[in-house]
Amino acid sequence: MECTRASCTDRLPIHRVCSYSPKGFKPVWSASASKMLQCKKEDVMAESVYKIVEIVGTSPTSWEKAAAAAVERAAQTLRDLRIAEVSQQDIVITDGKIEAYRVRLKLSFKYED
Repeated sequence: MECTRASCTDRLPIHRVCSYSPKGFKPVWSASASKMLQCKKEDVMAESVYKIVEIVGTSPTSWEKAAAAAVERAAQTLRDLRIAEVSQQDIVITDGKIEAYRVRLKLSFKYED
């Protein structure tokens, strides 16, 4: 990354004087020379707030279909779904036979501004 500061005359990736760092780039001191500075790209994540709700999905076929049914239904009323974590799985048994697969999910979605 070259320095983009107008007053900086050093157009090399490693700077000696300039301490400017563009948005998303973090200045890092070189271990070999105390005055050399290198700009490295860092991951910048915007501050966000997420709500987590628990939902239960059921299916007569499998846990995967139960989870998919829960997420698809939640997506009809919740926007910006992010992550679904399976917190519990169980089976409903009637007369010795599996009647339904159930999955409890922790589902997160982002609060809107």
